[in-house]
Amino acid sequence: MEIEFLGTGAGSPGKFRNVTSTALRLLDERNSVWLFDVGEATQHQILRTTLKPRKIDKIFITHLHGDHIFGLPGLLSSRSFQGGEGPLTIYGPKGIRDFVEVSMRVSQTRLSYKIHYQEITDDGLVFEDPKFKVYARHLDHKITCFGYRVEEKAHPGELMVEKLREQQVPSGPVYGQLKAGQTVTLPDGRTLNGQDFLGPNQPGRIVAILGDTRQTANEVALAQDADVLVHESTFAKGEGKLARAYYHSTNIQAAELAKRAHVKQLLLNHISARYTGKLANELQHQAREVFKNTRVMKDFDEVPVVFRKVTEATHA
Repeated sequence: MEIEFLGTGAGSPGKFRNVTSTALRLLDERNSVWLFDVGEATQHQILRTTLKPRKIDKIFITHLHGDHIFGLPGLLSSRSFQGGEGPLTIYGPKGIRDFVEVSMRVSQTRLSYKIHYQEITDDGLVFEDPKFKVYARHLDHKITCFGYRVEEKAHPGELMVEKLREQQVPSGPVYGQLKAGQTVTLPDGRTLNGQDFLGPNQPGRIVAILGDTRQTANEVALAQDADVLVHESTFAKGEGKLARAYYHSTNIQAAELAKRAHVKQLLLNHISARYTGKLANELQHQAREVFKNTRVMKDFDEVPVVFRKVTEATHA
């Protein structure tokens, strides 16, 4: 699992930052890529990465402001031209279906795949499969806006090989059966329950990716105990009133949330064009005074989402 930032800017494209789009690479987990927002020219950004549009099978839109959706029509069309034949699901606020379908109809674009739409109106679970759950909650922005919480389900514990050796269990296919938690009868007549030879479950990872927002209680629910929190930082320290007036957040507010919610790592994006070079570094420095493990992201930065140690998983 890895997060790749295709665009980290706010409002309009700049020389050094494109507008918002974040890719969650799940190639090892489910051989797919999920996108969170698709700002203008996202497909151009993808050309500078190893991402394959055909691997994108889910797109989560936080809200319908242009800097988060204007790249959708082009990306959807290019996916069709580049061998994307599998279905794709778009999640987002009411209106996202109209936006896409009108764009496709007016441009007379025909896609080689089916798009499924899930327009979100209420907080709660929006997707679940055997490996992942995704939750959405309303944020506080000028228009309807959501944050998303991706929860990976627990992995089975490691097989306790030393314990098997101590009991003189011969290696071979039986190890795989025990690893799967099965009950096995050995040639000597002993019956072993695989559950007795598995270590503690490995907790799954949690990633929270939030849209544009002022401070709100739903942020805490989305971010609680996350391994990685992706949060906007449109404004800097001392600009709290300005951030509130424009329905955005400061770097300090994001850092305070990360600390309050026991987040492991905070990644700041949606950076105003006012903050380049040393000023962007200052955003990071300010936030680190509140929450040390903070980074201000740049376009094309890649961040692995690592497993927590089992002993850390019980921390609340």
